[in-house]
Amino acid sequence: MSENDPHVRLLEAILCAAADPVSEDALASRLPEGVDVKALIGDLQQMYAGRGVNLTRVAGKWAFRTAPDLGNILRIERSFVRKLSRAAVETLATIAYHQPVTRAEIEEIRGVQLSKGTFDTLFESGWIKPVGRRRTPGRPVTWGTTDSFLAHFGLESVSDLPGMDELKAAGLLDARPAGAIIASNRGVPAPSSDAPPEPEDRETGSSEEAEQTVE
Repeated sequence: MSENDPHVRLLEAILCAAADPVSEDALASRLPEGVDVKALIGDLQQMYAGRGVNLTRVAGKWAFRTAPDLGNILRIERSFVRKLSRAAVETLATIAYHQPVTRAEIEEIRGVQLSKGTFDTLFESGWIKPVGRRRTPGRPVTWGTTDSFLAHFGLESVSDLPGMDELKAAGLLDARPAGAIIASNRGVPAPSSDAPPEPEDRETGSSEEAEQTVE
């Protein structure tokens, strides 16, 4: 297909006008029925491959991003009113690498009690969300990262988190599941790796319910 193909031009316009990355389903809903969206995306990627902006997949969605080799030239320094505390950074990292994880598990992994303010900061930033409930006494909420977290750090999925192998090799990141870490901390045998993981109920409540849960 050429740059003058009307479907390619329409796809280009949609992505340029979008404030956030756009999913393939959302793109398909705006294009004529029967159009091969994947093929159009591939064509558009090729068109922009050597340009100042590239069509990039972010958190399973599509968006135009500055070409990697121009990033340093176009870097913009921004001042934020509220900076993440060390506790918030550690909590976010614990959730990212061990999700789905409960609040109690986060506290045991970090070895300190988690303040409500730390959790509220991450939740209000849109970087963490409730993803289910453990089928254990009290049915605690489990937490995971969001698409906004992936988009902010330029990741397609949590498997692309930087430095995981290096951190594990250096012993700075425990690669075991949260349950095994907690069992080790308590001095009890870890759950058998052959045993199937306990199923979790998916969380479907509103953000207001989630905030109440955090409290």
